[in-house]
Amino acid sequence: MKGFSMPALLAAFLLLISFVLPVSAASHSPELKTVVAALEKGYAGLQDVQADFSQKTTIAAINREQRGHGEVLLKRPASATAMFRFNYAKPKQQIMSNGKQVWFYTAENKQVLVSSVDAMFRGGNSIALSYLTGLGNVSRDFSVAFAKEQRDSKGNYQLELTPKNPSPVLSKLQLTIAAAAVESYLANGAVKDLFPVVSSVVHDAGGNQTRIDYSHVRVNKGLDNGRFNFKIPEGVEVVKP
Repeated sequence: MKGFSMPALLAAFLLLISFVLPVSAASHSPELKTVVAALEKGYAGLQDVQADFSQKTTIAAINREQRGHGEVLLKRPASATAMFRFNYAKPKQQIMSNGKQVWFYTAENKQVLVSSVDAMFRGGNSIALSYLTGLGNVSRDFSVAFAKEQRDSKGNYQLELTPKNPSPVLSKLQLTIAAAAVESYLANGAVKDLFPVVSSVVHDAGGNQTRIDYSHVRVNKGLDNGRFNFKIPEGVEVVKP
């Protein structure tokens, strides 16, 4: 399948799932605790997210970049596995899951790769599945610290999450958290921005990086479950691993 490679697609999905889980930094500095608490407060009230995104994947082995952009949707039902949908405008493709099945569709090739969620994330990628099912515990799985540059040029906070048991698709996760969300939490103990992640970067075991920047974020709009089911178009080849 043309477009993004499978590791890049896995990284993009892992990015989305990993940052919406609560993070704990109880053993770290008060300032770090505050940033993490602001993220947790947003997560607590988050039911669904819809946002525009731009993505850049750097493939270390061949020193090549892949770029894309589009729209991402995520829904976290109270008693079911999380659902997600990446609509890439460039390259033209879709990645979608209803919590049970995952579809990778490229219109140009008239192909759709179909896999179960369990099969996609078994083995070394099981940490991603734990997030997907809502059972992940970031404080158990990661060490959390500020990045070398604690803030970016706009004053947003930059965090580094290092997995205690690295997997092939995740050796390090970087998150940029909106300063306004942290300031709101400091002021009144509440977070107006339920989705305070400005950008995120996944580093995998092969030295590859996938960065996603988010914009035009809409939260808790009551996304319909039907938006996460893929109807295979006529004449499209179905490929199963």
